[in-house]
Amino acid sequence: MAELPIDTILSGDCVDVMRSLPSNSVDLIFADPPYNLQLREDLWRPNNTKVSAVTDDWDKYDSFAVYDTFTIDWLTEARRILKKDGALWVIGSYHNIFRVGKTVQDLGFWILNDILWVKTNPMPNFKGTRFNNSHETLIWAGKSATARPTFHYKTMKALNEDRQMRSDWHIPICSGKERVRINGEKAHSTQKPLALLRRIIAATSKPGDVILDPFLGSGTTAVAAKELGRRYIGIEREDRYVKVAKRRLDDVIPLESELHSMVIETRPPRVAFGSLVETGMITPGTILTSRDGIFSAEVTASGTLRTNNVEGSIHKVGAIVQNQPSCNGWTFWYIDDVVIDDVRTEYREKYYA
Repeated sequence: MAELPIDTILSGDCVDVMRSLPSNSVDLIFADPPYNLQLREDLWRPNNTKVSAVTDDWDKYDSFAVYDTFTIDWLTEARRILKKDGALWVIGSYHNIFRVGKTVQDLGFWILNDILWVKTNPMPNFKGTRFNNSHETLIWAGKSATARPTFHYKTMKALNEDRQMRSDWHIPICSGKERVRINGEKAHSTQKPLALLRRIIAATSKPGDVILDPFLGSGTTAVAAKELGRRYIGIEREDRYVKVAKRRLDDVIPLESELHSMVIETRPPRVAFGSLVETGMITPGTILTSRDGIFSAEVTASGTLRTNNVEGSIHKVGAIVQNQPSCNGWTFWYIDDVVIDDVRTEYREKYYA
């Protein structure tokens, strides 16, 4: 099997290059394919200055059929190289995203969300003939209906001030110092903001994951991946963009490794009360009491609790003595003034460090 070219930019047509990559080898794909804007004439501002629109040859297709064939080809290879639990992100405008979305579903991907990137500073509609086009659509899809893609739900909730992250993301377009320019002109007409890629990567990948961008352009995906401790593979056919992306990557200073991890997403190892008894952290015969001292029970050698004519788990006995349907025994029972959940934490620190 071919070796995966980690942390590199590969020059060439994205379909041809992806065909050279091994199957089931990539954790996440972010794709920003040509939008096929079908612009028919120049666009001018009211002050008679020309708008810098997307007029590059790489965005031009002879027909919808040709564009659809191209979409099928690159998405087919993208799905092949994704790992079983891998996921795809693809961004587009109203010109192409609905055609791309159909192909995504036809090929067996499972759509998890569509995200609206709401541009807080969109370009105006200078002609005044349509609504201001102030968003783009992203599709997030698993490789299949049974895939279990990475999702750091709690991290995103914390990012959103402890409110569930919604599917409308208000992020400004790339401008100011972030916009890469050459001789005063935009280096790439559709450069995406780092904030958008940082959120995608932080939400749906883990440190060390391999992230592939088949339309790397000016390199934003690779830059964000490098910052956040992920590995990247970029594919780009235009030499001028490859040079821009490499320069940007050379300037990236990765964050310290401890800032990469999604600690709040990590579930602590499951520990049974019996493990504390078996290792001697709580000895048989120890009397556990409720915090107020009203209830008590004795620890048996088998890791159960016994009180009066009742014997069972720390949860079952806690519920019975309170005449309640359920009880979290870890926080109900104490040894002197120490809640047994603290003893469990000590066990984790000792045996899972």
